[in-house]
Amino acid sequence: MAMLHDWNLLSEELQLALSAAALRQAADTFAGQAELLAGEMEAGTLADRGGPEALRLLALVVRETSRPLYARSGTA
Repeated sequence: MAMLHDWNLLSEELQLALSAAALRQAADTFAGQAELLAGEMEAGTLADRGGPEALRLLALVVRETSRPLYARSGTA
């Protein structure tokens, strides 16, 4: 398979799909870091300056808002 070296050579549909996938990955990475910080605070290896539960809530919000609307559970 030939590699495309110019973003502009990709179709708009493919550009959108790749962008959405990158944003989902970034959101998951960000949420994972928040969960890691929460665990470190609970373990006492990092000073608690806001609370592990606040970080977990942030992680949940990031993950929920980064999913496509049709993939969210509990929505019609």
